[in-house]
Amino acid sequence: MAINVQGLQGQWNQFKGEVKKKWGQLTDDDLRWNNGNIDQLIGRIQERTGEKREAIEKFFDQMTSQGASAFSSAVETVGHAANEATNRIREGYSQMSDTARDQYGHAREVVVRNPMQWVAAAFGIGFLAGMIAGYASSSATQPPPRRFF
Repeated sequence: MAINVQGLQGQWNQFKGEVKKKWGQLTDDDLRWNNGNIDQLIGRIQERTGEKREAIEKFFDQMTSQGASAFSSAVETVGHAANEATNRIREGYSQMSDTARDQYGHAREVVVRNPMQWVAAAFGIGFLAGMIAGYASSSATQPPPRRFF
């Protein structure tokens, strides 16, 4: 039986608790993981518990497959959440776009009905902006007044 050593090693701290539940007589020293040597670990468990190697390997294989399926399930859940968020963003963008289009159409109607009024308003705003810019520009180039005490 082939044990997924990388999967087992990557989640060993979580799996160690399950191993202790199954074989309560094992200590932390018994469950030491030495340089990824699964054979030594299985040998120690066999020695301490009297369990057959095949049973230990089957238990480890079940743990790693359960861990992999839990991981797959988590990835799937995250994927669903991301899709849902994307759909909500698209819906919000669509609503914003529709609202902006409607408001633009409304503003255009108002301007078309009263063009002279809006031309005068635009001229006044432009004139005011020019006055402010001119004042800011002239005050920036003039030296500050001298004061004598």
